[in-house]
Amino acid sequence: MTTPASTRDYRLTGPSAREAVARGLASAQWYQTPVPRKTLKALMQRQDRSAIRDTLLWWALLLLFATLGVLAWGSWLAVPCFLVYGVLYSSASDSRWHECSHGTAFRTPWMNDLVYRQASFMILREPTVWRWSHARHHTDTIIVGLDPEINAPRPTPVLCHLLGLLAIPAVLGTLQSLLRHSGGRLTEDERAFIPEMEWPKVFQQARMYLALQMAVLLLAVGLQSWLPVMLVGVLPTMYGAWLAYLFGLTQHAGLADNVLDHRKNSRTIRMNPVFRFIYWNMNYHTEHHMYPMVPYHALPALHEQIKHDLPPVYPSTWAALCELVPALWRQRRDPDYFVDRPLPAAAEPPADADLRPAHSL
Repeated sequence: MTTPASTRDYRLTGPSAREAVARGLASAQWYQTPVPRKTLKALMQRQDRSAIRDTLLWWALLLLFATLGVLAWGSWLAVPCFLVYGVLYSSASDSRWHECSHGTAFRTPWMNDLVYRQASFMILREPTVWRWSHARHHTDTIIVGLDPEINAPRPTPVLCHLLGLLAIPAVLGTLQSLLRHSGGRLTEDERAFIPEMEWPKVFQQARMYLALQMAVLLLAVGLQSWLPVMLVGVLPTMYGAWLAYLFGLTQHAGLADNVLDHRKNSRTIRMNPVFRFIYWNMNYHTEHHMYPMVPYHALPALHEQIKHDLPPVYPSTWAALCELVPALWRQRRDPDYFVDRPLPAAAEPPADADLRPAHSL
């Protein structure tokens, strides 16, 4: 069953973490839909071509809408230009950060690292901290007390979600951690998932991030113009975050926690080509969690291989939001409620049937 509401504690050093370890949920064996070895090997093949094409297009669109925004500055025409620029700057960076953190977007390592570092800065995420955080997320996906990236805790923090559309909690939290890390300090939770050998790198990167943010502010002051902060730094991170935040909620929010089957805690959604470009195919999220080393460009093919064993695909982003928003609203007062995703009749049963949450519809 799920962790009772009275004891649900999302700290990585709290009682829920100890309970998860005691129940065998830590670093556990997850269910995977079988895929023939030869087919899986082909799907996992990395190549540079797709990511280079998509990255060059992304960079070109960023430059185009930045230029249009600058040329239209001072008129209302600048508003749509910066709205698009913000989504490309922040929301598209979120998915590039994610895929390159796995090292699968490009075959060439330095290309992955380059885009990962660029995207990390654009969404104000400390590269080393988040690389290890995301590794833990895949090891212990939505396991209370073990996963540091649960973005829909229960009971539902409604105001936090509303502010999250502008990345306000994330930005404030990162600015606090940058100040803390620049002073050479980590939280207890951070010590739980960041290896000690990586701590000096965390401190160095925090100081560099603060210096870059300060440089942008000083440039804006020196030019007596808002344009530098509209184009680079915290502001575009915030005003362009709304789409990535909604995408992020569709991944796991409202579904079961403390289960060892990604079919029960992740969603696969059909998206239009524009959304898929921005999101880099992370709408195939169940597939991604089952086989995280399959590159983003191969996820549609992986879906075709395993769709017979998965819950029904959501027909659109809107359909997923129409399910998860009421679920989050109900979880305000009923933290044990979740949406139980039905499996096909011929599907393999959950690998952890005895651990499935008990309170659902």
